[in-house]
Amino acid sequence: MTVLTEHSDDARATNLRITPLGPSFGAEVHGVDLGNLDDQQVAAVRAALVTYKVLFLPGQDISDHAQIDFGRRLGEVTAGHPVHDSGAAVPDEVYSLDSQDNGFADVWHTDVTFVQRPPAISILRAVVLPPHGGDTSWADSQLAYESLSPGVRALIDPLTAVHDGSREFGYYLAQQRGGRGNIWEGEVFTDLVPVEHPVVRVHPESGRKGLFVNPGFTSHIAGVSEHESRGILDILYAHLTKPEHTVRHRWQPGDVALWDNRGTSHYANRDYGDQHRVMHRITLRGDAPVGPAATP
Repeated sequence: MTVLTEHSDDARATNLRITPLGPSFGAEVHGVDLGNLDDQQVAAVRAALVTYKVLFLPGQDISDHAQIDFGRRLGEVTAGHPVHDSGAAVPDEVYSLDSQDNGFADVWHTDVTFVQRPPAISILRAVVLPPHGGDTSWADSQLAYESLSPGVRALIDPLTAVHDGSREFGYYLAQQRGGRGNIWEGEVFTDLVPVEHPVVRVHPESGRKGLFVNPGFTSHIAGVSEHESRGILDILYAHLTKPEHTVRHRWQPGDVALWDNRGTSHYANRDYGDQHRVMHRITLRGDAPVGPAATP
C-alpha cells in the first residue's frame, strides 16, 4: 500500500500534506477542503485512513450537510445512530453528542459494535468546544494485537465475544423512544439483541488482525466461564490502551477527525465540568466482522 507523506510525489499530486503522528498510527492531513475535494484527493484520503487508522483535518468550515456529502464520497452513510434521536435540528444521518443532553463518550469503545454490521468509518466534527479539556484519544487495535505475546494471540484467535448495547441504550430505547429506534440496515431498529463478533478481527482491506473487543459494548467472551472472560478481557483492555498504542487529539475549532472503526477504539475525556461541548458524528456502513478462523 502506498503511504502518502508530505514529501511523496502522490501527496504533491493531490495537494495533500500528510504528517504522521507516530510510526504507524495517526496522521494530520493539510491542504484539503472537505467541501471541495476532487476524486483523486478522496481516494488519497481513503487510502491514508486504512494506513494510519485515524486522520485529523484542521481548518474545515463545513456544515452538517457538507459533512454528510463528504461521507457519501467515502462510502454509504448510515443513520446517525440505531437508537438515539438527535432531534429535528440536525439531519437524520448525524449523531449529535451534546454534553447538555448526556452526550458523553467517556469509556473506551468502538462505535456501534452491538449490531451485526458495525460501521466501517466514523467522521467527527467539532461544533461547540469547551475552553479547556474535552480531548479524544484513539487506540490502535491492530498494533495492540501484534504486540501481544504469541501465546496470548493463539489463545484469543478462535474466541468470540458478545456485544450488548442494552447497558448503554436499553432504557433510552424503551422509555424515551417507546421501543422504536431509527431505520438501520433498511429496518426500524426495535430490539437491542446481543450479537457475537470475533475477539480478533481481520481487516477486510489491509488483512491485518486487530482486537475487536471494547469496554463500552462487549459484555463477555462466549464459551468460557465468567471469571475466565473477565480475566481475558481485563488483559486485553489494559494492553489495548497502553500509551504506545494510543494517540490523543486536542480539539480546535474547525477540526474534523476520521477513523477506521474496524481497527480502533476511542475515548472522549469528560474533564470540562459544566462547560458546553457538542460534536457531530456520521458513520459509514460496514460489514460483518470476520475472525482468523474464517480467513483462508
